[in-house]
Amino acid sequence: MMTPQKAAVVVVGAGPVGLAVAVGLRLHGHDVVVVDKQAEGANTSRACVIHPRTLEVLEQLGVTKRLIDLGLELQDFAVRSGDRRLIPVGFADLPTAYPFVTMIPQPVTEQVLLERLQELGGSVLRPYAATGLSQTADGVDVTLDSGDVIHAQYVVAADGMHSTVRELAGLRMPGNTLELSLSLVDVRVADGLPTDEVGLYFAAAGMLVVAPLPDGSFRLVAEVHDAPEHPDLAYAQQLLASRGPRKTHPKVTEVVWGSRFRIHERVADHYRAGRVLLAGDAAHTHSPAGGQGMNLGLRDAVALAGALSQALAGDESGLDTYATNSRAEAVRVIGLAHRLTRLANVPRPIRPVRNAVLRLVGRGSKTQTDLAKQLAGLPER
Repeated sequence: MMTPQKAAVVVVGAGPVGLAVAVGLRLHGHDVVVVDKQAEGANTSRACVIHPRTLEVLEQLGVTKRLIDLGLELQDFAVRSGDRRLIPVGFADLPTAYPFVTMIPQPVTEQVLLERLQELGGSVLRPYAATGLSQTADGVDVTLDSGDVIHAQYVVAADGMHSTVRELAGLRMPGNTLELSLSLVDVRVADGLPTDEVGLYFAAAGMLVVAPLPDGSFRLVAEVHDAPEHPDLAYAQQLLASRGPRKTHPKVTEVVWGSRFRIHERVADHYRAGRVLLAGDAAHTHSPAGGQGMNLGLRDAVALAGALSQALAGDESGLDTYATNSRAEAVRVIGLAHRLTRLANVPRPIRPVRNAVLRLVGRGSKTQTDLAKQLAGLPER
């Protein structure tokens, strides 16, 4: 495919966030070029949940129904200790047309967004990396590693936590790297795990999230000090035995996929530098406790597509509104994920006390409703 020399917007990064920005721009009738440095979509399934507020927002892109059809609808989330429910959290009564979370692996979400982009006449240029950026009075020139230069009105950095475009634009993303690493393992289990809820287990050994996926497998997410790069069956079994349900003795029969990464809590100082705008992990990153990362990024994307469309028509005010509001939302979500992470990792001697307090507090319907709204992305309703 020939690299175009001009575009209204260049989006760097073809993950869910970059694709969603591009879909939004195409729906507004703008020419957009998406570039990605990978030869094909990365099929590592990191994010696996879409929350109610995100489903509402994605209606604007025309993909919500497709995502729900391909996903698994769950109405229950529970903070647990072994077999005890400390805080049951239900989504069924939330004030939304989508009173559930949708479990769906990230590659499927990406595929739905890519197909939508292609329906609208868009595509992704691969494998190209952005290596240079220069802003002029009438636009911004993006240099690719092929030597090609694309002249655009605006550039969106959707190229992840280690964003090259963010660095080139001189934007900073300060914050902390926590001492914990995360282990992600997708497993098949003979039986013994609930298929109708996402469980957040607070155990003496540490935190474990158990989430059912549409194909009948389960995603295990554990915070550990030294996660293995390639978790095996014995490792996954040990996680469930030491942190999961006690009575049912779930037996792992297969490890489908596994990975590890560090937990970073960072948010960019600013989401905008002239004609360059940040979205998704290029703007914010945090603990996956509560499954908020991709959701926040997708909501960034839809808001940014609208603001860019307005800017291309001559009114840039929406870009600053986007930068301010999306950053404030990121700070709220990072706070929520931080509290859940900290709560999961209190010192061992205090954990029985924590569990007793959570059980007491968790009986209150206000606690349950507030947590459901926070997780769902609907804290104001």
